[in-house]
Amino acid sequence: MREMNGAPLGAVVVALGAVVVTLAAVVAAPLVAHHAFGAEFDRNAPIRLQGRIVRLEWVNPHTWIHLEIENEDGASEVWAVEGGTPNVLLRRGLRRDCLQPGTEIIVDGYQAKDHSLRRANGRDVTFTDGSKIFLGSSGTGAPYDEDLIRARRERGRC
Repeated sequence: MREMNGAPLGAVVVALGAVVVTLAAVVAAPLVAHHAFGAEFDRNAPIRLQGRIVRLEWVNPHTWIHLEIENEDGASEVWAVEGGTPNVLLRRGLRRDCLQPGTEIIVDGYQAKDHSLRRANGRDVTFTDGSKIFLGSSGTGAPYDEDLIRARRERGRC
């Protein structure tokens, strides 16, 4: 029987194989979890949602704003709106404390491909003072306007 450092060669091969499979799974998991816009959202279904924030998830790889809106029947429903990463939003001048529960906003974006879901990808968020920030992911031609951020700060706005 062949041995390697006192262990049977077959056991060494199995252990090495397990390490390789585990590493491959760890590396591949984030790639599978992340998605392209077109995989989940419908660019032909623009949507405008206006309401109050009920919850905020300031997490990677996407932020999520949960917004309570009044639908066409007058009933309330909560929509989950996907935004860019927290880091990207911070660089655009949007801080977590700007999106507190109870804050009224308007979100322009695109509905999920499965229209039965109350989920959207946010393009812009507009505050009641009329200021607007691009909510989408970076690398898509996102506007980055230093003058807009400076003006918001001067007005004491998030």
